[in-house]
This record gives sequence, structure tokens and C-alpha cells, in this order.
Amino acid sequence: MNTPATPFRRVGIGTADISPTDEARVAAVLRSGRLSAGPMTHAFETAIAGLAGRRHTNFLNSGTGALQMALQALKEQRGWPDGAEVLVPATTFVASVNTILYAGLTPRLVDVDPGTYTIDPNATEAAITPHTVAIMAVAIAGLPADLVALAGIAERHNLALIEDSAEAIGVRRDGLPTGGAGIVGCYSTYMAHILTTGVGGLTVTDDEDLHTRIRSLMNHGRDPIYLRIDDDEHVDDARLRAIVAGRYRFVSRGQSFRATEMEAALGLGQVERIANNLAARRAIACELHAVFVAHGLTPQVVPAGADHAYMFFAATAPDRATRERVLLALERAGVETRELLPILGQPCYADLDFDPARTPVAADLLARAFYVGCHQGMTSVDVAHIAAVLDQAGLRA
Repeated sequence: MNTPATPFRRVGIGTADISPTDEARVAAVLRSGRLSAGPMTHAFETAIAGLAGRRHTNFLNSGTGALQMALQALKEQRGWPDGAEVLVPATTFVASVNTILYAGLTPRLVDVDPGTYTIDPNATEAAITPHTVAIMAVAIAGLPADLVALAGIAERHNLALIEDSAEAIGVRRDGLPTGGAGIVGCYSTYMAHILTTGVGGLTVTDDEDLHTRIRSLMNHGRDPIYLRIDDDEHVDDARLRAIVAGRYRFVSRGQSFRATEMEAALGLGQVERIANNLAARRAIACELHAVFVAHGLTPQVVPAGADHAYMFFAATAPDRATRERVLLALERAGVETRELLPILGQPCYADLDFDPARTPVAADLLARAFYVGCHQGMTSVDVAHIAAVLDQAGLRA
């Protein structure tokens, strides 16, 4: 009979901290009757632009929506043909690959660094072909990719650098904030992420035309003259007549990827607490690091000059069998786990040419890497519970 290794304790991957101020903001939105994008959305977008050091922000329905709209807008703006290649790491969440496909582009998998798990700049440059139009730099577990190196590659080869920083709002690498290195950065505010609104996503950019295209596309491809319901306020007669004519004019084939005022209200409180929440995550990560090393597991490497948001705590086991033993022991003891962002071998990509032999590091991580939660809702008691489970599973350094 299988029994928990230690007294049962639930340790999840993510959390959400909702304050009385957050509740009051949401209640104020509900009382206002303005549930679509309004003053809360504007304030939230402004706050995120400040974190990224960017001029323009759009708040959307999800991080996936943000990536999809960014890719579609870039494709329109730059005239990319169908099938053009976007370089993307072979270790990432499926949204990175799916949004490339949704845009009618071709994902070309690039191997990752064995220590950081982020896209390898040398492998990235080697993968460029005449058909390549963009590089997608993905933050893994809250650790940004090598933004300086990737920005240099993009500039040398006249490629767009797109940041999938879903897991890394509010952190930097080599002085660059996530979202601040590429032509556009994309964040997620999904439940398990650093800054959560339940669901949601954001784009950040300095390119005003790209920003406007994204805002149009997320509003069904509507004429940019009228994208929010207060765009017709305080205008002269000529402008008002043009807005009326443009309300049902659609210049692109867009989507309905808008977020709500309630989600933006929650986001404002999250921005106010982000420094404290990041500090709490890093404190838990420090404790987990010591425990994992003591049990012969190798944590993700954090390079000098890199911040880490610790959306989760990732590591590799010595071999596949050990990883499977660890995952089973943790799950039976109430500790939620995941294999590390597998792209290779996914059934939904069976028709694509994703040969593991071309990305051997990612293939190795597929066999040995995993993660557990690492968030401000966890305590030292949770870490001690994880340590006890690993003890009883027979792991030793």
C-alpha cells in the first residue's frame, strides 16, 4: 500500500495574495458599471510600462494572447511571408510554439544552455537561415535569457527580438529589464505567475505603430480611431464624426483578446507588492537550493548579473529513474510537481520536424529536469517537508 512519505501537506506550484485594498478596488469597479478597459486598466498599463522601461503597454486576455497579437502585428508591419521562421527554444511552454503557428509562421527549435535552461545564443546564431525573421527569447522559471547576446544577434542579422517573459515580470539581466530588450516583450498574469490577475497578459514596446496594431488586433482588428469606449470624449465635431464612421470599420482580421477592469484592479495591487513578493520567492529559493543540492539534485544555474523571479524552482536529477522516483515521492506527499516544459515529444507536434537529435540538451532535460513551487505563499515548513520527502525517498548527494 502506498502511503505519504511524511504527514500530508499540500504545497502547490502557484499562489495568489489578495489584500483588502485589492478587494476594495474590484468592488469600486463593480459599482462603477465600467467593466471594460477604463481607468484601472490605464493605471495598470502605466505601472507595467514603468517596470519594463517602455513607453507603451497593452493589457490582454492572457500571455498567450499577448504573444499571438505581437507576432501577428509584427508579421503585418514587416511583411513577413507565411512560413517564415521564428527561432524558439526547444525547452519552453507550448504557448511559445503555438503562437508562432497561429501566426502562419514556422517555429525552428534551438537548443538551450544546460545550466540556465534558456535559449543558447551560440546555437541561436548557428540556426539562422535566409528564412529567419525573428528570435523568441523565453524566460525559463523566471530566469531571463541572455538578452544582451540575443539583442546583438538580432541586430546583426536584422531580426526581430521578441521576449516571452511570461514568467519574469519585474526582473533584469545584465541591467536590462525583461521586456526591455526586444522590439516587443510579452508577460503573463495567469494565476501561477509572479504578478497575477487570475488570467491576463501584457505587451510592452517603444514602437508606437506596433503598439497600435496590437491594440487593434486584440479588438477584432478594429480601426485604431476607436479602440476604447472613451476614445470619443473631448473631441471636436470632425473627429467625432470620423470616430462614429470608424467604430465598425475593421482593418485587420483580429481577435477578441481584451481583459477587464476587474483584472486590472487586481494587477495594481500586485505591482505594489511585487518587490516584497520577489524577495519572498528568492528567500524560499535559497532554502530549496540547499535542500536540493544536499540530495544530489542540480538546481538551475543563475548567471552573474541575472535576477531570477522564481515562478518555480527547477532542477535536474542525475538520471531519468531518479527523477521519476522524486516526482512520485513528492506527489504522494502533497507536493505538486511538473516535468520541465517539454516541447519535444508532444503529441500535438507529431506532424512537425522536431528531431530531438538536433537539440540534445533539451532532449536531456526532457528526461531529467523537473520543478516544484517557489512562491510567497510557501514557508520554511514547506521546504522542510520537501526535504523530509527526499530523505525518505533515499536521495543523497
